[in-house]
Amino acid sequence: MAAFGPQCALHDKIVPSYQLTLPTTMPRPRAHRRDFPGKRWLNVALRSVHLLGVVLFGAALLGAGSIPLGAGITLVSGLAMFAIDTWANPAHLREVSGCGLLVKLALIGLAAAAPGLALTVFWTLVVLTSVLAHAPASFRHRRLF
Repeated sequence: MAAFGPQCALHDKIVPSYQLTLPTTMPRPRAHRRDFPGKRWLNVALRSVHLLGVVLFGAALLGAGSIPLGAGITLVSGLAMFAIDTWANPAHLREVSGCGLLVKLALIGLAAAAPGLALTVFWTLVVLTSVLAHAPASFRHRRLF
């Protein structure tokens, strides 16, 4: 029985002989974005505070805390992250993700101001956040205007 491998004439007809080369880094269109030293770590810190606020907000809905406090921490940290993102890339405001963030910030502000609506607002935010975070980039970054 004949061997089938690179030395076999049939091998070249069945297995294409091209070489696949992959870039060492993923190209990302970030040339138009502004940056500053420490921006990444500031965002990490703000996200941590933001998650703390979300947990406090959720715990308050279960009777273990203050809805205005949890919503307030979530709102302030969310506004700070939004301000940094908008400064870095002002076009973000015209995209689905940027407009979605404005809606989310308005909703969390509503929950802080009207705690009676907090449960509905909380679950609306969970669904909206999930959709905006996991939708394809072609949807999240679609220009609205």
